[in-house]
Amino acid sequence: MQASITRSLLLSALFLALPLGASTIASEESREAPSPHETTGDPYLAPSTPIVVRIPPRALPARNNPFAPVQVNVDGNGQNIPNDAANEPSIAVDPTAPNRMVIGWRQFDNINSNFRQAGWGYSRDGGRTWTFPGVIEPGVFRSDPVLDYDVQGNFYYNSLKVVGSSYTCDVFISTDGGATWNDGAPAYGGDKQWMAIDRTGGMGEGHVYAAWTDYFSSCNGSFTRSTDGGQSFVGCLDVPRDPMWVTLSVDPDGRLFEAGLDWWAGEFVVARSSNAQDPGQTPTFGLSRTVNLGGSASSSYGPNPGGLLGQVWVACDTSDGPYRGNVYMLSSVDPPGGDYLDVMFARSTDGGSTWSNPVRVNDVASGWQWFGTMAVAPNGRIDVIWNDTRNDPGGYDSELFYSYSEDAGETWSADVALTPPWDPHVGWPDQNKIGDYYDMISDRVGAHVAISTTLNGEQDVYYLRINDYDCNGNGIGDSIDLEDGTSLDCNANDIPDECEIAADPGLDADGSGILDECEARGDLDGDGDVDTADLLGLLANWGDCPGGGEPCPGDLDGDGDVDTADLLALLANWG
Repeated sequence: MQASITRSLLLSALFLALPLGASTIASEESREAPSPHETTGDPYLAPSTPIVVRIPPRALPARNNPFAPVQVNVDGNGQNIPNDAANEPSIAVDPTAPNRMVIGWRQFDNINSNFRQAGWGYSRDGGRTWTFPGVIEPGVFRSDPVLDYDVQGNFYYNSLKVVGSSYTCDVFISTDGGATWNDGAPAYGGDKQWMAIDRTGGMGEGHVYAAWTDYFSSCNGSFTRSTDGGQSFVGCLDVPRDPMWVTLSVDPDGRLFEAGLDWWAGEFVVARSSNAQDPGQTPTFGLSRTVNLGGSASSSYGPNPGGLLGQVWVACDTSDGPYRGNVYMLSSVDPPGGDYLDVMFARSTDGGSTWSNPVRVNDVASGWQWFGTMAVAPNGRIDVIWNDTRNDPGGYDSELFYSYSEDAGETWSADVALTPPWDPHVGWPDQNKIGDYYDMISDRVGAHVAISTTLNGEQDVYYLRINDYDCNGNGIGDSIDLEDGTSLDCNANDIPDECEIAADPGLDADGSGILDECEARGDLDGDGDVDTADLLGLLANWGDCPGGGEPCPGDLDGDGDVDTADLLALLANWG
């Protein structure tokens, strides 16, 4: 009894210490529901085109800016769709063809209604352009989109469905690079769910793990697993302390980590399962630890008054470098004193058993550093982004900032602003938030980032690439590969040809390894020039193509023969 009273008094003291309007923990006596959480509200409203009062758009960076954001929720002409809203994005990248990627988000067709659906867009050119087909289930209320991918390049979309007081999730799968999705599989679940897929090559490879806030769920438990590639999921299982606002990560040995917030204690926690990878065992979490991140979790005030200010992130180092197996935690937290929020980081070098003292990532101790987001690259580099108000003292205008560490979080690079400032308090779709999280995936050269901002004067989802692209995954920037001749760019679009073909094999219909558009103008070797080498290649194939009328190298007009017409076409494009 005394312990319970002491704990309650401590929680009440912590709650009273929060800034006005903050929502982080609740006393056990009140047992108030964790907030924010997803609820149904307005009915669906169709897209609307009438003129509405909007903040004038801010100027976007020039396209030659290496950090220029690209809008994802666009119409068929690549233009902004007025009077809609898109937020809370999650991203997945095909490891077999990194130019193929997909982003999912909460889609509001009309900002006069908070009715949201499972929107998505896909790209075949490394995020330079996007196709927005619509929503996975039109007219169905869905939220909390979370995407991931397996080693074969299949995409998975975990989506919360709320009907009245019923909270369930479905996992949809795309096997064609995000162009279409299957009918989905029931995955139990609940509010603020997260998902991770094992890609370690061990016994758990392909397992799909998901966890959520058990307070808002239609089952008794907060974790599930699929051992058949997302076709079916086991019933709800328990996790120590039932953390909320969680993320998941798998270490090189296939052990699963879940990190989040113990709402009732106001503490950051992490749990580890060593047997979730074993399809013959029921997953259990044998380790649970409290982690000090140098402050408390915050939500529902400041720049995002209706949502989270920072999700809890956990990520494992799966590289072959000196930090392999390290486990990292990060979140935007409210530190002691007058500083509103900082992005704080902690590290474990012993599988989650013990944790380092917290380290501040942002290099200024003022303003709101909110929506801290972390990813670990295959070479062990730690990438972190966040929204930052440092350049708007006393206000909420935010810029996306970036920092990285190459020594397991001991030191961090100087902060770099990636976007112009934008106002998070405009474009609300009949709710006062811009979602609850961002998402990012790191590779050996840089990172793919999915964010939501109001750069257009409304809430839209953007893709942003940090540093050079590495579409062939060789750890060398694409621009260097093109410059030294490692990769060819016969159509001069700054994308290595092999990456274009991998992302869309239809661009090389004859399987020659050269883009058809280049062959059609006589560049048979794909080096960007029509020259003597191409002429000799054409003459070597003179006559009937061996494929029964199918085109072959040198058949520039596709009539099944390499003849004078092809020779003349080649010469016309000489140079």
